[in-house]
Amino acid sequence: MNTNSIVDLLKQQLGPDAISTMSHHLGSDPSTTSSAISMAIPILLAGLARNAAKPQGASDLDSALNAHDGSVLDDLGGFLGNAAGGPGGGILGHILGGRRAPVEQGMGRATGMNAAQIGQLLVMLAPLVMGALGRMKRQKNLGPQQLPDVLTQEQTEIERQAPETAGLGRVLDMNNDGQIADDIARMGTSVLGGLFGRRA
Repeated sequence: MNTNSIVDLLKQQLGPDAISTMSHHLGSDPSTTSSAISMAIPILLAGLARNAAKPQGASDLDSALNAHDGSVLDDLGGFLGNAAGGPGGGILGHILGGRRAPVEQGMGRATGMNAAQIGQLLVMLAPLVMGALGRMKRQKNLGPQQLPDVLTQEQTEIERQAPETAGLGRVLDMNNDGQIADDIARMGTSVLGGLFGRRA
């Protein structure tokens, strides 16, 4: 497996045991949780890429990654047990901003989970995405200039592994927040069982 990829690192971490633990906390079943993760990861990475495309955004992300060294990935069980009190909510605010609510609504409609469950899932996943990116930053000595390219490459890698996710990230560029929920719900039906339903 290409562990140079953030998505592959996350796939290594989010195996059956982790997904079962997350499902227990969410009150969901593992299949539904896997489907929701398959939608959430492309959206979160797209949100990071969107922010990093602006010079100040790349600098801010680079600074934020100093607090996310990847250690969260070394004790995943411990983190998932206390995710609600962790940094996930704050990270989501930076990644999605005002788009968080329509993202949660759209994902909920696609997966059958409610918005609260989706919100809880995103709070779990956001620190893991940042941790994986932070680990890559340290391993490859990345600076703010390289982060936009790295995140763009990650989106390409996700689309290679699961072509049905291709449009999910792009919905964040739309200005009509209500439209985002509709588009995510529509595209989500083709993603179910996608990226994290496959074991590469």
